[in-house]
Amino acid sequence: MAAQCVTKVELTVSCDNLLDKDIGSKSDPLCVLLMSSSESQWYEVGRTEKVQNCLKPKFAKKFVIDYYFEIVQKLKFGIYDIDNKTVDLSDDDFLGQLECTLGQVVSSKKLTRPLVLKNKTPAGKGTITISAEEIKDNRVVNFEVEARKLDNKDFFGKSDPYLEFFKQTETGWQLAHRTEVVNNNLNPTWKPFRIPLQSLCGGDLDKPIKVDCYDYDNDGSHDLIGTFETTMTRLKEASRSSPAEFECVNSKKKQKKKGYKNSGVVSVKLCQVVKEYTFLDYIMGGCQINFTVAIDFTGSNGDPKSPQSLHYISPQGVNEYLSAIWSVGNVVQDYDSDKMFPAFGFGAQIPPQWQVSHQFPLNFNASNPFCAGVEGVVEAYRVCLPQVKLYGPTNFSPIINHVACFAKQALQQTTASQYFVLLIITDGVITDMDETRNAIVNASRLPMSIIIIGVGGADFSAMDVLDGDDGRLRSLSGESAMRDIVQFVPFRQFQNGPREALAKSVLAEVPAQLVDFFTTMKLKPPQSNNPAPDPAGTI
Repeated sequence: MAAQCVTKVELTVSCDNLLDKDIGSKSDPLCVLLMSSSESQWYEVGRTEKVQNCLKPKFAKKFVIDYYFEIVQKLKFGIYDIDNKTVDLSDDDFLGQLECTLGQVVSSKKLTRPLVLKNKTPAGKGTITISAEEIKDNRVVNFEVEARKLDNKDFFGKSDPYLEFFKQTETGWQLAHRTEVVNNNLNPTWKPFRIPLQSLCGGDLDKPIKVDCYDYDNDGSHDLIGTFETTMTRLKEASRSSPAEFECVNSKKKQKKKGYKNSGVVSVKLCQVVKEYTFLDYIMGGCQINFTVAIDFTGSNGDPKSPQSLHYISPQGVNEYLSAIWSVGNVVQDYDSDKMFPAFGFGAQIPPQWQVSHQFPLNFNASNPFCAGVEGVVEAYRVCLPQVKLYGPTNFSPIINHVACFAKQALQQTTASQYFVLLIITDGVITDMDETRNAIVNASRLPMSIIIIGVGGADFSAMDVLDGDDGRLRSLSGESAMRDIVQFVPFRQFQNGPREALAKSVLAEVPAQLVDFFTTMKLKPPQSNNPAPDPAGTI
């Protein structure tokens, strides 16, 4: 069979004339992208950031998707007015959508279409514009930037500055990156940030780059402080001892004011181009993914002998726990060379003393909890089930901390040699929520991801707190997670879909989480053929 011809495509989204659903202010839009291939099932690919009080947003966060020439890939862009912190979009105002194919977007390079409501009627005068670009360059640019003596635009207090970087395209300037806002400061230092070289200049180091400096206002009427243009060639000359400095010029102010010099100076202290390793670079370079399964044996599952129980194994030999293990395990086992998976249970009384345990090996062998392949995990579960008494409470933190110990040991190595994925399958609400939050925040600094699949019909809304899509999870002491490592999915959403759909959804975030971790820690694949970037930042 011929290898599939796949290329990565970056999509940039902006909208115009959105419906205004907020009384007294403007809508706060966010764009969600759904995809569908041959089946009718749509699955979420990602979301942009929310843009406050804005009816013509330019979204800074891009969608990067694999483009298969030979498959019709249907896309659905949904625009929502976000009014709360929940991950679920059904309680947010719908501002319109566009259905199209990736082929249409790619062939037109820039596609502008009217937004429609769910009943296919126009969403007012709202339009959406999608620009597509093939990613040919996987280098990124690390920036450290500060500014001084910026103009004060605020009557009370000082300006709240942020920067926007734009790439020059045939049809004008395209937003590449927006920094965070530094509040009440005319001499701000922004947190270090990174921009893909492709997004910034298409890999052409002499292509003009425009930088705008704005004063952020809550109502969306951000004031322009000043602008400058430069190139990567000039930016790369920056160093901490000799920063690249640029005068921010406000053309309106310049016309009005005699003797006008500038509206402040932006100082680039670091601009380093580095190669970004992909998920496949790590896997093909020898990184092992270690897969651990943890199964909920608490009383709320019901008596396994009763057909109403979630642990009841049907005459066909299935239940929701087994379906979840099969679908996720089948994908992950391809990335694990020895295919030996530790499998644990929690929340049951176990023989011979019948104490409650929150991390017992399914094979009852504490010194060797490994099962051979997904089949081994399934077999261990079937054998274990009649030997334990379902009990409680539902504690997640012991098993998370257990896997974290191994992830911490792996971190002592100097390359990206191991990554850990913990699959927790549960029927209900977590009892030790505070300890679990602490455990996840601790694990976010380690090479591991956590997938939680909720089985049965319980209310899983508390789980959304752990899935940090709407902001960083915090521990009890207020410490913030270094990154979002939890993906939660209710099994019922996929009950009638193909088996692959569940795996696709729960594993979708793992490659990016792995890359994000190893990049942040500056760890290379074990068998990396690429030399490290030299201090000047060239490859």
